[in-house]
Amino acid sequence: MEQLPNNLPPDPLPLLDKWITAARDDGTLPNPDAMTLATINNRGIPAARIVLCKQVVTNPGYLVFYTNYESAKGIDIQSGRPVAGVFHWDHMNRQIRFEGIAIRSPANESDAYFASREKESQIGAWASAQSQPIENRQKLKNKHIATTRTLAKLAEESSKREIPRPPFWGGYRIWLSSVELWTRGDARLHDRGRWERPLEPDGDSFSPGNWSAERLQP
Repeated sequence: MEQLPNNLPPDPLPLLDKWITAARDDGTLPNPDAMTLATINNRGIPAARIVLCKQVVTNPGYLVFYTNYESAKGIDIQSGRPVAGVFHWDHMNRQIRFEGIAIRSPANESDAYFASREKESQIGAWASAQSQPIENRQKLKNKHIATTRTLAKLAEESSKREIPRPPFWGGYRIWLSSVELWTRGDARLHDRGRWERPLEPDGDSFSPGNWSAERLQP
């Protein structure tokens, strides 16, 4: 089985990007970008869910996903507490674990991605108050119908035909502070490499330090 380089590279992000690209190109999984994202709420209770990684930016080093800012995970992220996540491709004998800090993506970046989505997905983003209770399924369907009509009317009254991005929906950049790359090995001698780096706040972003690497026992 393929193992990590004998001398771990000083920066794990190119290899992380290579693995995610390989999973996308493999064609086996319906959602190769799926990653488990864990957050912590204000009571110190962790929660995990699947989101889709839409972009890997190797330099300076962050992952991008999109969601409702007012969802449970959005509220957890707003606290500034660290997040953690996992990619796992069992058929490829690979896994990536990561930790970091998530901050909102620039508005123009979120606008561009929202505009690229299918119309039904755009309407769905407007119709759903993600993570909020609702009486039954029919109520949700009724909300979707009403939202569709409202957006259609606005489009008729406006010179623009595009559906605007909801102010409560957009992207997050997960600035990576640690990355662990794992490959399966025979006789349970799996190969694990872990990288860590400091993240210094820099205005609305971060200034990352240098990575340090070490190999871990399975």
